[in-house]
Amino acid sequence: MSQSESAEPGTRPVGVGPERLWAPWRYAYISAPEPEECVLCTIPGDTGRTDEEKLIVARFELTYVLMNLYPYNTGHLMVVPYDHQAQIGDLDDVALAEIMRVAGICTEILGEALRAQGFNLGFNLGRAAGAGIVDHLHLHVVPRWVGDTNFMPVLGDTKVLSEDLTATYARLRPVFDRRRDD
Repeated sequence: MSQSESAEPGTRPVGVGPERLWAPWRYAYISAPEPEECVLCTIPGDTGRTDEEKLIVARFELTYVLMNLYPYNTGHLMVVPYDHQAQIGDLDDVALAEIMRVAGICTEILGEALRAQGFNLGFNLGRAAGAGIVDHLHLHVVPRWVGDTNFMPVLGDTKVLSEDLTATYARLRPVFDRRRDD
């Protein structure tokens, strides 16, 4: 069998280049020049768009919860302090406590609204650690389900998201609102 042939239709033989998953909406993100202002500072104060348009699902005294525009998994949230700081040690204890308290609220809501079975929580501090926004720390809250790591990320370096961001927002926002009113 030659390298251009495979045993089964739709499969690639080992050693043949990667399959391509087209995601043209990401081009605007990767090709955009670095913004002059911090995006995590400007998003909450942007009065030209609603919280829904900005994907802010909840606001608290020192932090807000934002859906990740390029999620690792359906329901991927970020807890963002309003205070523009790059390092954990630069935030005061009250802000740090609120970040963790809000992360706990996020896990409860993601468990209720999306039936998440587990969570990854983490800060990416610095470019070398994978931070896309280096100068404004934020805590990632990524819901997980048994079996959500399937063959796509293992073999194809591809993640399949099961739901559109706007649909996930519509499921999460009412639960955040109800929780805030309790």
